[in-house]
Amino acid sequence: MKILVVFDFDHTVVDDNSDIWVIKCLPSQTLPNSVKGSYRKGHWTEYMGRVMTYIGDQGVIPDSVRSVMETIPFTPGMTDLLTFISENKSSVDCIVISDSNTMFIDWILKGAGLRAAVDQVFSNTASINESGYMELQQHHSHDCGKCPVNMCKRKVLEAYLSEKADGGVEYGQIFYVGDGGNDLCPTFCLREHDAVMPRKGFTLEKLLARLNVQEGNSSVGAKVIAWSSGAEILQELKASLQS
Repeated sequence: MKILVVFDFDHTVVDDNSDIWVIKCLPSQTLPNSVKGSYRKGHWTEYMGRVMTYIGDQGVIPDSVRSVMETIPFTPGMTDLLTFISENKSSVDCIVISDSNTMFIDWILKGAGLRAAVDQVFSNTASINESGYMELQQHHSHDCGKCPVNMCKRKVLEAYLSEKADGGVEYGQIFYVGDGGNDLCPTFCLREHDAVMPRKGFTLEKLLARLNVQEGNSSVGAKVIAWSSGAEILQELKASLQS
């Protein structure tokens, strides 16, 4: 049975927030207060739509945005991990579930020559319109009260697993690798032989620790393995493949 590796993207695969990094393509490398102050909690994708409209208004073309996005640093050890995954596709499937957008993720992975590692990207849909502006649409609608309006990562993961099961694919083990608060919800559908891998010192690790104290870890069945480098994830993956 194959292994599935599920990655968040920002502060997980890459060592920054891609939605913030894009501001570097502006001559001033900053946003006006009228744009900055327009964010509403839980409505990040709508906010990023306004950011990309402002970037387009400044005459920044998509190729320039792409060039800037390709300079975002990868988290230590991640390029080696993704290279290993791309070389072991007969044993490992890999998906990204991210609150960024499809275009940024594709640009960044392709720029690093790592797109082949990832079988599918689930994120907010991005496209370039006829005026040369990037447009964003939220990934889906959902009724989960714990997650941002544009994406419940648990529902994305459950739908993916259901579709694969319908096609006859069952995963022997799932590794869920993330860092943020919106990575907690999908951990609730993992099994006891799966692994949730929070980045050390980030929000997901703290939330899981709090659950462990409050509930005896009953709500998260998977084992928790914290990491600070992709090398640690690669070590766990190799051990699982050899067992």
